[in-house]
Amino acid sequence: MTEYAVIDDTIAFEEACAALAAGTGPVAVDVERASGFRYSQRAYLVQVFRRDAGVFLFDPPALGDFSPLQAAIGSVEWVFHAASQDLPSLRELDLVPETIFDTELASRLLGHDKVGLAAVVEDTLGIVLKKEHSAADWSTRPLPDTWLEYAALDVLHLVDVRDEIARELEEQGKTEFAAQEFAATLAQPPRPPRDEPWRRLSGLHQVKGSKNLAIARALWQAREEYAQQQDTSPGRLVPDRSLVAAVMANPDSKSRLAAVSGFTGRASRSQLDRWWEAIVRGRESTDLPRARVSSDALPPARSWAERNPEADARLKAARPVVEALAEELSIPTENLLKPESLRRIAWADAGTSAETVGAALAAQGARPWQIEQTAQKIADAFVDAAQSADQAPASDS
Repeated sequence: MTEYAVIDDTIAFEEACAALAAGTGPVAVDVERASGFRYSQRAYLVQVFRRDAGVFLFDPPALGDFSPLQAAIGSVEWVFHAASQDLPSLRELDLVPETIFDTELASRLLGHDKVGLAAVVEDTLGIVLKKEHSAADWSTRPLPDTWLEYAALDVLHLVDVRDEIARELEEQGKTEFAAQEFAATLAQPPRPPRDEPWRRLSGLHQVKGSKNLAIARALWQAREEYAQQQDTSPGRLVPDRSLVAAVMANPDSKSRLAAVSGFTGRASRSQLDRWWEAIVRGRESTDLPRARVSSDALPPARSWAERNPEADARLKAARPVVEALAEELSIPTENLLKPESLRRIAWADAGTSAETVGAALAAQGARPWQIEQTAQKIADAFVDAAQSADQAPASDS
């Protein structure tokens, strides 16, 4: 087993950056977080590989300033597997690529059956990777040698994979498809914060009434504050189901709260005062949350026939056309065109020309290649749906 060391001091870091700057070709980059263990999505390990330089494992909490690495590799292509997962953590370190190549996304466009890193490496290079540490707590220090080997292998072969996949893209005429998808991934802005994030509590649908919702909100806020203080994943302190159980039990004292069997979690008793104060605060709140939240979500498709029969006809005509095109191109339907985009333009009536349908798809964030492939076919399907509707009364008479 090759031994890999974590770089956590300035001198070794600068030497590594110099080596990477002198390397050749694109750089493979990966990030390890501590999702499910820590509160944040910060990077706890950054792995970088470049030909003629080697693999380097960097310790973000110890190093802090990553500007030397950005200067060393910022202008070359960065190769990721599932870039959208790693880019936010890298941006927190001010590590921002100019261009990317995403082997996971490209594999989807190529129609590969399995697109996980291990599967793609084996499929393209015939090399078998072990993936036993993917859910590890990467905030652990020191990191075990077996974890470091796993982390290094995540980038060691990625540039070779990139070259094989680039060749496949060229053979299938999908190089431009991929380039547009990579650019869209890189340009994707951070998700805006939710107005009422506490409503994502699992099991909240069981809680009825604004007063009880106010208690659930207060408990969620108390857990969030404590989780942030402890830098611990909220669910590891008190699971969602436990907060909901506390609300549903409606305890009238702190001791009754402690007696609720469903109120579990490692901080459920050690922080009992915190949770009871939250319940009291929720009960006393005069700012009661709405029982129902307005949403721009479309109605379920099963109700369209009654609520918007024209839209229902458009969707039923266009959906199989898009699915058939996806099969013809060997691209998953959701990568050819997001199902939500098709539903929205069918509901809103995007017209029956390729131009109007294309404009509507562009407004939904579809890339030019997707519009070029689908707009005319969808427009034709919408025409068929309208004609069928016009002919329906005659056939019934």
